[in-house]
Amino acid sequence: MRDRLILLPGWGLGTAPLEPLAEALRGIDPQLRVEIEPLPPLGCADPAEWLDELDGNLAQDAWLGGWSLGGMLAAELAARRGEHCAGLLCLASNARFVAASDWPSAMPAETFAAFRQGCADDARATLKRFALLCSQGAGDPRGLSRLLLGAAPHDTPEVLLAGLDLLAALDTRAALQAFVGPQLHLFAGADALVPAAAAPALLALLPDVEIGLIDAASHAFPLERPHEVAAAIQAFLHEAGDD
Repeated sequence: MRDRLILLPGWGLGTAPLEPLAEALRGIDPQLRVEIEPLPPLGCADPAEWLDELDGNLAQDAWLGGWSLGGMLAAELAARRGEHCAGLLCLASNARFVAASDWPSAMPAETFAAFRQGCADDARATLKRFALLCSQGAGDPRGLSRLLLGAAPHDTPEVLLAGLDLLAALDTRAALQAFVGPQLHLFAGADALVPAAAAPALLALLPDVEIGLIDAASHAFPLERPHEVAAAIQAFLHEAGDD
């Protein structure tokens, strides 16, 4: 199973944004089994329920990874599985999505609260705004946002709100410190949702893990720059396999 990578998507946009990255990884390393697992369509924000659902559905002893919310869930699941997780890959995933006094390198709480209220008022309009935020900083932000939104699943407002509440509740710092397997965290230099300052903050928290910054890239860099991201992941997997 150490040749298996399971990727979890971010909030609201489904698995399609990760497909080009998965294809690029398979092209670089045909021996690597890359799978994208949809997030469970749960109407609650209890992290334990989400992790129980994922733990029951995902193969043991695989590499776990994810984009944004998916990366945060992968981190929590990696810590839960311990040596039954081969390693962790987090793409544009902050340790906390919403800022706190001891973790300022995140989205301000007032900004998040306004976004959540917008989702409660008009979920589809908020998803469109979210796609634009994900693509902000890209070379072609409007084209990228159309790609993100075009394949988005039609989740109910209840599921979307539960996902946002989960995003606000998660604090993966303890999980990241507890997981002793190899970790790669990639951030984007022009990310409008996870500030680039989260990269040095995470390095201060986890000095022994691999942390990289992709310059001039958006939050949606797995879709925007799939081959560059795949090359970074493959190099890390190869290095971790040599240890």
